[in-house]
Amino acid sequence: MSSEDAPPKVIEWPHAPVHKLASSGTYFVTVSTYLKRHHFRSSDRLAVLHRGLLSVAKKYGWQLEAWAVFSNHYHFVGHSPKCDENAASLSAMTMELHSKTAIWVNGLDNSPERQVWHNYRETLLTYPKSYMGRLNYTHTNPVKHGLVGNAVMYPFCSAAWFERTATTVHKKIIKAMKTDTLKVYDSFEPVWDGDGGE
Repeated sequence: MSSEDAPPKVIEWPHAPVHKLASSGTYFVTVSTYLKRHHFRSSDRLAVLHRGLLSVAKKYGWQLEAWAVFSNHYHFVGHSPKCDENAASLSAMTMELHSKTAIWVNGLDNSPERQVWHNYRETLLTYPKSYMGRLNYTHTNPVKHGLVGNAVMYPFCSAAWFERTATTVHKKIIKAMKTDTLKVYDSFEPVWDGDGGE
């Protein structure tokens, strides 16, 4: 086969990642607002986005084990629905969340045509250390971003839920997992007013 007959190489641009959802399983997902803008900086707005994420995950059958919601992005670790052969519902789930929250926040800001959301990145987690490391990373992400000193004090993440529901052994294992070597796209620098007002 000549080079002219060879299929073109697919380039995975960082701003528009190719979604590989052919397998069911556990995924680490990162979602960004357009241009990393802080549309959800107040507690009131974060609460709506937080509830929305948990609601759509339940609706689409995704079991979330860790999540963290911020002014300009969010992360979660979740299992795709057990009855599905793939994870294609992730696209529909995020599309519904983004459509509803964009309409809502644009209504608040009187900006009906504004693009709120950009895209998402997903990683299928197939190794136990990678999975547990990302659980720890997601639970403690508000600390990494300097929003709180202890993640359980940030109301829009799973840290407090994890503290309440996990066994002592499970907590010890997850908290011991190193996160500094994980390859995670997370250059967002979120802000939080923390007062409920915009």
